[in-house]
Amino acid sequence: MLRREIGEAIRIAREAGAILMDVYATDFGVSYKSKSDPVTEADTRANAYIVGELEKAFPDDGIVAEESEDRSDALEAGRCWYVDPVDGTKEFVARNGEFAVMLGLAIEGEAVAGVVYQPVTDKLYAGVVGSAATLDQHGRRQELRVSDVSEPSRLRLVVSRSHRNRAVGEVVAKLGIANEMQIGSVGLKAGLIAERKADLYLHISDKSSAWDACGPEAILKAAGGRFTDLSGNPYRYGGTDMRNRRGILACNAAAYDEVLPVAAKAARSRGLIE
Repeated sequence: MLRREIGEAIRIAREAGAILMDVYATDFGVSYKSKSDPVTEADTRANAYIVGELEKAFPDDGIVAEESEDRSDALEAGRCWYVDPVDGTKEFVARNGEFAVMLGLAIEGEAVAGVVYQPVTDKLYAGVVGSAATLDQHGRRQELRVSDVSEPSRLRLVVSRSHRNRAVGEVVAKLGIANEMQIGSVGLKAGLIAERKADLYLHISDKSSAWDACGPEAILKAAGGRFTDLSGNPYRYGGTDMRNRRGILACNAAAYDEVLPVAAKAARSRGLIE
């Protein structure tokens, strides 16, 4: 199932990671697309490389990439790649290592395959929905499966360094969660859930995009987890609106039904869902 696609995505992600590390080793400059949205040479160079390689490998597929302007092909293609060349640019700028290359493939609007690569640690998560999720690091491969922790108070929550808000705190208090860690990159958070180092990620905000979700969703679902919006609806990829306007709930399957209504209530109070 999608063996060629995941193989090419792994190759491209690793090579893009090498581009990131080349820039990371320099005194690189930072510019801003908006007040809190930095971009560096690493973003643009890796973006161009990934898009070029995907076009050569899969010329009939659509490609939506964060640093590419023309995204109209996503409307027409039954298969479309969603690319974030540096998921966690703020972390890249802060030089804390918590950034990743992310590629996701959607077919007929559903995430089916994904790769997330953290070059600083050589962690490469890969997954094909309905098949398997794996972690490769330093030449060792392990198959991934989410935890079976179902008691909300025992859940290990992973949250963003730069995006944790009061609504997340309300969910934490309501569920009695005591174990919380911070890390950059949506993909790395989903990876931690897939490898049983965390159980839950909440993003109660509309400030994420399709390229933040597609790859991580495929990996987490392949590992037996859940990845939905805060209404509990599955993501649909395609169209011109790239924003995830209803937030993100990523969780192991065992606790999902307990977490969803609490997270949905917090999202509803913020006007994210009805």
